Amino acid sequence: MSSPKTKPALVRLGQDVRSARLRRGIAVADLAVRAGTSPSSIARLERGDAGVAIGTLADVLVVLGLLERLAGMIDPRHDDLGLALAAEQGPRRGRSFAARLRRQKAKTEAAQDKQDIVDPDGASF
Repeated sequence: MSSPKTKPALVRLGQDVRSARLRRGIAVADLAVRAGTSPSSIARLERGDAGVAIGTLADVLVVLGLLERLAGMIDPRHDDLGLALAAEQGPRRGRSFAARLRRQKAKTEAAQDKQDIVDPDGASF
């Protein structure tokens, strides 16, 4: 069951999928076969049914050549609220890969220094 706020967005999404399908001249049955689903799932998606799996939507968008739109839907670079909150919190300090590599190298060198050095003649230092 979808909330009253999501229903109009899902209906619009379904209408957009239907428009894209019709512009490409693809029948519901053909789209269903190519997307690996049933014609009834395509019809439900086009009606804005909230019970259609997001994987089905992704498969349909692949067939329609619109998958990049799904990937970019919640792109963090375009999230105004998220960017504002992150800026408010200030920069976070993180460790780079190079810093971790240097720290790991220093640990292994220190461990090697602590090991006994064995002389080939059998004397240890």
